[in-house]
Amino acid sequence: MATLLDLLHTTQVGAALAGLVVLLLLEGAHPFFEFFRERKERGRHLARNLVLGAVNSAVVAVVFAGLWVAAAAWAAANGWGLLRLVALPGWLHAMGAVLLLDAWTYAWHRMNHRIPFLWRFHRVHHSDAQMDVTTASRFHTGEIVLSSALRVPLIVALGVTAWQLVLYETLMFAVVQFHHANIALPERVEAVVNKLIVTPAMHKVHHSRWQPETDSNYSAMLSVWDRLFRSFRRREALHEVELGLAEFDDDRHQSVAGMLRTPLASIQKLDA
Repeated sequence: MATLLDLLHTTQVGAALAGLVVLLLLEGAHPFFEFFRERKERGRHLARNLVLGAVNSAVVAVVFAGLWVAAAAWAAANGWGLLRLVALPGWLHAMGAVLLLDAWTYAWHRMNHRIPFLWRFHRVHHSDAQMDVTTASRFHTGEIVLSSALRVPLIVALGVTAWQLVLYETLMFAVVQFHHANIALPERVEAVVNKLIVTPAMHKVHHSRWQPETDSNYSAMLSVWDRLFRSFRRREALHEVELGLAEFDDDRHQSVAGMLRTPLASIQKLDA
């Protein structure tokens, strides 16, 4: 089991780095929005988001990864979990784990928009007015701690194994990088791919600073959840979408320190 987990973790890290490099190159060659006037400006944006992402990864690795593995092992040893109520083939158990984890991610994301305390942390992610692949790593550490802590009882309740969790995280983060990227798919490809997973066009709507659009398209990997729970929204004139949060446009909110202070900021939502 340890060897399998090590292999999956190595694959996860490798996939994340490969996705970052490929999508950065695609953004540079064919950007959907012309955000940056010079490389220095783009480099500063990249560094800020990735530094915050690295801090979060370290917190998860040091504090929570062991807890997740222990929770999965305890649930397996004691026969706990929704997925263990009936005997399932290994592949079907894994598919069920991915579906249930993705449904939870949708629910958690939606709660982050609906509950004011959670929104204080989540607005760090939405305050990026120059959304690109690095925005996939831009989350407040407080949000990561809360979501990671909730994973412990979730793993037990669902009966998810450690390798299934790593598998889901690998697939999900690859899609998250993809749909945050400053790119667009050809219309025909978009129409097909969007039926299965979240696409850049779908997620650009979610990052709009107009609240009815911000509060839509919550899915992280599979797009079915937004259609199922009626939170799916389209925008035909996608180039007209204004990204970010108007109340956080000032550069003092965009530094790493500024992002970490964001939950403490008593700022009302502005009419965009």
